[in-house]
Amino acid sequence: MKIAVLYGGTSGEREVSLSTGKGIINALKKNGHEVVDIDFHPDRLNEILNLNVDLVFIGLHGRYGEDGKIQGLLDMLEIPYVGSGVLASALAMDKAKSKQIFSQYGIATARSKTYQVNANTLTEISEAIKKDFKPPFVIKPNQEGSTLGLTIVKDIVQIEEGVEKAIHSDDTILVEDYIAGREMTVPVVGKQGGEQALPVIEIIPKSDYYDFESKYQPGGSEHIVPAQLPEEMTEKLQKHAVLAHQLLGCDVYSRVDFIVTNENEAVILEVNTLPGMTPTSLFPDSAKKIGWSYEEMVERFVELSIKK
Repeated sequence: MKIAVLYGGTSGEREVSLSTGKGIINALKKNGHEVVDIDFHPDRLNEILNLNVDLVFIGLHGRYGEDGKIQGLLDMLEIPYVGSGVLASALAMDKAKSKQIFSQYGIATARSKTYQVNANTLTEISEAIKKDFKPPFVIKPNQEGSTLGLTIVKDIVQIEEGVEKAIHSDDTILVEDYIAGREMTVPVVGKQGGEQALPVIEIIPKSDYYDFESKYQPGGSEHIVPAQLPEEMTEKLQKHAVLAHQLLGCDVYSRVDFIVTNENEAVILEVNTLPGMTPTSLFPDSAKKIGWSYEEMVERFVELSIKK
C-alpha cells in the first residue's frame, strides 16, 4: 500500500516523535509498502490536504497528534489512519476526564483535583493546593505526555514552582496523591471487542521516577518483560488495561500505565493512544516477548486499521 507517516510535530515530544517516525518508516519499507514521510506542522496543512494515500500512520505524540485534532482532520478528508479516533484520543489526553470514567467502572485511580489557571493567580492556586493536599503529591499538566511539566512535591515550598512548571503546557493543572509502588505498563492490541493484552512490563527507572530522560535516554530505565508478579495481579492488570482501552473507545493499539502499590493494589495512571515506538520504547519490548518483530508489530497495526 501507499502509506503516509506523520511524525515530528510541534509538541514537547517532538524529538521522541522523530525517533518513532523513523522506526515506523523503516518497518513499513521493509514490509514492502510505499512510504510518504511528512514532518508534520500545523502551518503546512496543505501537505495533509493534498495527500493521496491508502492509509496514514500517525507517529506523532502530544498536542496536535495524540489529542484528536489530526484524527478529526483525517476523518473530514476521509483518509483512513492507524489508531484511535477523535473522541478516544481526546479523552485519553484529558487525564481528569479519563480518571472519572475509570473510577465509574471500578478501576482504582489516585485521588485528584484540577485547578484552572485562567481563573486564578499562581498564588491562589498554590494556596488552594496547600489546603487540599499534603506531601507527597504530584502536580502535572492535565493534557500533556511523557511526564513533561510534572513535579513530585515532597515539601510545600515546591508547590508554586510545580504549578509554574505545569502551566507552561496547559491552563488546567491536575494535582493527585502520590502513589508509591512499582511502575507497570500493559500494551493492548486489537479492534473493539477483540482486544488482547500483551505481556505486562515492569519499569525500573534509573532516576527517582520514570521521567522524560528515563523513558528516552539509552540505559535510562530497565524493562522487565514479563513483570515478575503473582499470576492474579498479572491477570488483573491485563483485564483493567483492556477495559480502560475499551471504555475510552480506543482502537488498534494503546498502552496503559499503572502503579502496583505496596498494598498490592493496581492504580491506573493513564492510557497512551500513540505510545512511543523508539529503540527504547516499551510497546516493542512487550511485542518481542510474544515473538513479534518490530516489523511484524507494525504490519499488524496496518492490517487492523484496514479491517472494516
